[in-house]
Amino acid sequence: MPHPHTADLVIQLADRLRTAGWTLATAESCTGGLIAAACTELAGSSDWFERGFVTYSNAAKTELLGVDASLIDRNGAVSEPVARAMAVGAAERARCALALSVTGVAGPSGGSAAKPVGTVWFGWRLPDGSLHSEVCHFDGDRAAVRAAAARHALAGLLQRLAAG
Repeated sequence: MPHPHTADLVIQLADRLRTAGWTLATAESCTGGLIAAACTELAGSSDWFERGFVTYSNAAKTELLGVDASLIDRNGAVSEPVARAMAVGAAERARCALALSVTGVAGPSGGSAAKPVGTVWFGWRLPDGSLHSEVCHFDGDRAAVRAAAARHALAGLLQRLAAG
């Protein structure tokens, strides 16, 4: 089955959020704002897209999202605890019902045996306050990893909203 286009995912998400009256915040590291850009590409996105945080550095994760620096020191920026903390911080600081976060190794360098290039952690904070996370490993060059991560973040949010 082909991957859904990012734009199609955004249209589905926009319909869902408008209907429910919810707003979304994004917290992006390795995707560098691709998700926020995809969301705001759609006319009328101000109805449901609140803001995007591009927290590429560890300091930005701490300063803008309130991620505890010791959490990053213990687990690394590319980790489940940090992805979850990023999603919570984005939702709380933006006062949004929903938030998603992405932190990963897009490459071509920066990988390790434990976290090879293409490793991406996701966090999703839902309107009921529940928190979900997942790790994926994407193949391809830097652009392919970043694009796949953006698509997966949006698709993952839609799936979790449908399940809820």
